[in-house]
Amino acid sequence: MKGLIIGATGATGKDLLAKLLEDEAFSEIHSFVRKPMSISHPKLHAHVVNFETPEAWADLLHGDVAFSCLGTTLAVAGSKDAQWRVDYDYQYAFAEHCKNNGVSTFVLVSAAGAKAQSKLFYNRMKGQLEDAVKALGFPSLLIFQPSVLIRSNSDRGAENFSVKAIHFLNKIGLFKRYRPMPTAVLAERIRKEVATANKGIHTFTLDKIF
Repeated sequence: MKGLIIGATGATGKDLLAKLLEDEAFSEIHSFVRKPMSISHPKLHAHVVNFETPEAWADLLHGDVAFSCLGTTLAVAGSKDAQWRVDYDYQYAFAEHCKNNGVSTFVLVSAAGAKAQSKLFYNRMKGQLEDAVKALGFPSLLIFQPSVLIRSNSDRGAENFSVKAIHFLNKIGLFKRYRPMPTAVLAERIRKEVATANKGIHTFTLDKIF
């Protein structure tokens, strides 16, 4: 199979890319990034692109499976508009061009609590993106909704504090639906589900991913 991926330099994307490169089912993986990648592999084809002009590289989006792992935080983006641009606009444009080019299976990494009608900006953004991608009509669509992600060697103080706090609350029976998940666990589940994906829309909540 030929795989396409955006977000391969992020925590989840890195783990997923590593697993796809090891998977004999994939003969080539095409990664679309903003700047050159620090890794190389015989099966990896890295394309440096401008996400503001997806039409310029849309012809490269031909394959069997597309993975959308792109995302940022409000703190990094600097504003809600900037975060929307990355988390919604870039990912939707990627999905739309993949669908137009005949990609049959699309994988979207979303978030727990994603709901188009949510009063919370992040959950509403993720929910609206899910609905928009569903409307494209991929033969097979896999949506993963993880909670707080445990990233290997994370240097984000606030993130590490949040993980520890939720772990503590989980131990006393609270916030089970938001228990932290290692990115490696999520990546491996994505790889396994793609290998046996049936037609239709499949949503994987936290419990299903674990």
